[in-house]
Amino acid sequence: MRNGISSWAGPLAALFCLAGTVPTAAATTTHPLAFVVHQGRFLNAFLRQGPVAGDLVLRSGPDPRLIIAFPAGDSGVGVWFEPQAHWASWHLLGPLRPVRAKDGHGRPLYGLSAEVQLSGAPVLRIRQAVLSSIRVLRDYGSLGRLPPGIATAPAVAGRRIAWSRERLDGQVSYRLTLQVLHGRVRGNRILADHAGVIRLRVTGLTGEPPLRPLAGRQLLRHPAAGSIAARETLTFLAYREKFLAGSWRFDTYFGRDTLMSVRLLMPALAAGAIDDALDSVLERLSADGQVAHEEDIGEEAALENLKHGVRSAAPTYTYLMIDENYMLAPDAAAWLLSPRERTRAAAFLAAPVGGPQARRGSHGAALVRNLRFVLQSATPFARAPSVAHLIGLKPGVPVGDWRDSNTGLGGGHYPYDVNAALVPAALEATARLYASGLLDPYLTASERARFAAAARLARIWSRRAPPLFRVTVPNAAAVQDVRHYSAADGIPAQPALQALGRAAVTFPALSLSRAGRPIPVLQSDIGYLLLFGKPAAGDLDRLVAAVMRPFPAGLITGAGLVVADPAFAPQSLQREFTRHAYHGTVVWSWQQALLAAGLARQLRRTDLPPAVRARLRAAEHTLWRVIDATRSMANTELWSWDYRAGRYHIRPFGSASSDASEADAAQLWSTVYLAIRPPRNVGHARAGARP
Repeated sequence: MRNGISSWAGPLAALFCLAGTVPTAAATTTHPLAFVVHQGRFLNAFLRQGPVAGDLVLRSGPDPRLIIAFPAGDSGVGVWFEPQAHWASWHLLGPLRPVRAKDGHGRPLYGLSAEVQLSGAPVLRIRQAVLSSIRVLRDYGSLGRLPPGIATAPAVAGRRIAWSRERLDGQVSYRLTLQVLHGRVRGNRILADHAGVIRLRVTGLTGEPPLRPLAGRQLLRHPAAGSIAARETLTFLAYREKFLAGSWRFDTYFGRDTLMSVRLLMPALAAGAIDDALDSVLERLSADGQVAHEEDIGEEAALENLKHGVRSAAPTYTYLMIDENYMLAPDAAAWLLSPRERTRAAAFLAAPVGGPQARRGSHGAALVRNLRFVLQSATPFARAPSVAHLIGLKPGVPVGDWRDSNTGLGGGHYPYDVNAALVPAALEATARLYASGLLDPYLTASERARFAAAARLARIWSRRAPPLFRVTVPNAAAVQDVRHYSAADGIPAQPALQALGRAAVTFPALSLSRAGRPIPVLQSDIGYLLLFGKPAAGDLDRLVAAVMRPFPAGLITGAGLVVADPAFAPQSLQREFTRHAYHGTVVWSWQQALLAAGLARQLRRTDLPPAVRARLRAAEHTLWRVIDATRSMANTELWSWDYRAGRYHIRPFGSASSDASEADAAQLWSTVYLAIRPPRNVGHARAGARP
């Protein structure tokens, strides 16, 4: 799936390919990062060298497409071609080449160039080129619409087709050029040569300011340890200003992705990289302490500001989600109270947010702002533990946690992960930080009592919230559900039926409706509870047993741990949770890692009965065999599967026309295996193994 191309590094410095451009010393002396990921019909080629960072994405098939995504300004350029009867196959010919130039105003442009070849398409008809924010490109790909002022006509000269436009505020330019090397240009068509081949030199440029990259010992404590593929992916996504969620579709800051990735990667990350990541979250807090979910920068910010009559690309932030508000405190406690950081924790808290020149207050003051929000929002339930006082989705917003597709929570209002795991974890972390004395300089005398109560609130939430989500299915009904679901989905029922035994099936609901009705979808988010909580031994045993059964009695398949199992839900819900849905019966790499980290943490406990410990150890071994069997997809966002010839087969998400979207080839929180390692005695398996 993935080919490292570091062998291209030698000639890269000499390959600046725009006439009249001269590489600077910084660009020629920085060791380049270059690698390729093949994922179904998608080919991603990554390059980061000096101020240039980009991801060339080639989509083969009957609907070919070409995109270059840039971390700078979360910007990109791309061309969509008209659907055709033939299967067109892209090939990358040689390395990506870094490019530097200037626009018509003398402003710098940074980008890349590559030679690509398309076979199987006698004619390519250009449907639309888009030069803008990545969000605009994403929306055009899914909706087929562009905001006013974005569409750009090409300039055709001989075999050269070029698009160029300025950002809506006029401060930045974007360029895209297709130079036809083999073939001919006729209007909006590119015709193949006599051999049936179209060969192009593609050059994409952005004027958005480049980010400051992290690499080597700036990023990792042991830069040569762990998977090369994971290190390359993390390095491409890591910058002083922020960690990017993923490429190509999420080439910017996302609060949840940053916080979960840092928490799981913490043992492997360099201290400065953790500081930078936490600073990026603290810098974007709202006035009342909520964690920003996403930032609008570049042209997406310009579009957002224009809605209010302002011609500016000043960043704006969204605070729609609820889960990430309760992730900052556990991260901060894990880092500031760790032996690695304890001696410099006070200095970090005293340091200014965003750097010395930002004047946004201190890290400590910003962190306390978030902890105040945690305490305030958690107090009503602690006073009167009922469904009505759980943390629900925000008004008018159908999403609120990582399952942020419109059907990801099954229509529920109160997510399990937030209420059963993250809120108690945030309260417990607040209590630990308060007890350490590190927060004293940032607390008023009147609020010390509120912070001192955090431990009591944490105990109430841990004890009273999880039972509200409990679902119990009688054995006879569970057996019938598994039989029916297996037949409908074309998978064998017997392994799952055998695992059910004769007992009732108990598991936590995916979410609760506003009225408190459980949404009976078995899900993988118990990983949060295992990573942050300390459930009673009996509860822990039942939780792990529920998810570790073979699918569809549980979540384990030969293609990975699926994140949702709707077998025990009504058919209306089953139709929303398929292997084509973004949060359906699909596999997310980081959720496997989350569960692995949670199991390892629970196995470090000394209060578990031997029988429970033995079953946890067996579950850990099963999980790691599944992870090992899906190693080829480990750094990607998610994948799906097919069942044929008696086996599960991995299928890249987005390779089927019925898939809800496509998956990123490089995903931040999928690199966490750099810090999460298997037990030494776990055997190895091949992808596609039976469950």
